Amino acid sequence: MTTGVRRRMGVEERRRQLIGVALELFSQRSPDEVSIDEIAAAAGISRPLVYHYFPGKLSLYEAALKRASQELAERFIEPREGPVGARLLRVMHRFFDFVDEHGPGFSALMRGGPAVGSSRTNALVDGVRQAAYVQILAHLEVEKPPARLELVVRSWISLAESTALLWLDGRRVPRGELEVQLVNDFAALAAVAAAYDEEMAALVRRIIAGEPADGPFAALSARLVALGAPPA
Repeated sequence: MTTGVRRRMGVEERRRQLIGVALELFSQRSPDEVSIDEIAAAAGISRPLVYHYFPGKLSLYEAALKRASQELAERFIEPREGPVGARLLRVMHRFFDFVDEHGPGFSALMRGGPAVGSSRTNALVDGVRQAAYVQILAHLEVEKPPARLELVVRSWISLAESTALLWLDGRRVPRGELEVQLVNDFAALAAVAAAYDEEMAALVRRIIAGEPADGPFAALSARLVALGAPPA
């Protein structure tokens, strides 16, 4: 009879394993509530061995956040094909997939956990926001955004973050409705800015011209018109 032999991992493979284990645990509970002992047990190694690869919990936490931030940034990548509204809706669906799957980890990334105040952690969050900003501008086919467009896009990214955090606290609004609402929020922010700026007005006209009658932007227009109609 032969007995199983545990395969020895290389340094980088072991680091990747520990980061994956930490991410899984952080997705279930706040990083503040996860101990090094739990991470070691889940990885099937001893506590001292965890410290061999990471100086401490903060180092492992930051490495896990780095991977999470990279994955979150990738959720904003979308082929530049079809109407803008439909693209943004697909982006929001993938964004909320991440939030749904990694709730505590997402909250820790955006609100700060053991690494609160860390410049590296803040840089990771800023990196996600910048990646989202660049992707949205690419979908709008704008290389040098005017000041009001930058305000619209960055405000909308912050709105998506805060909406997701509030949604995690009880999930009282159906997720699918929030995804559509956020796409409509983008349209509303752009429309308000267009009322004060001709460049924005031209951009909004170009977006609307490419939207189908059954797209999210057209649906918003129909809802607004219905609100103004007298009651039956």
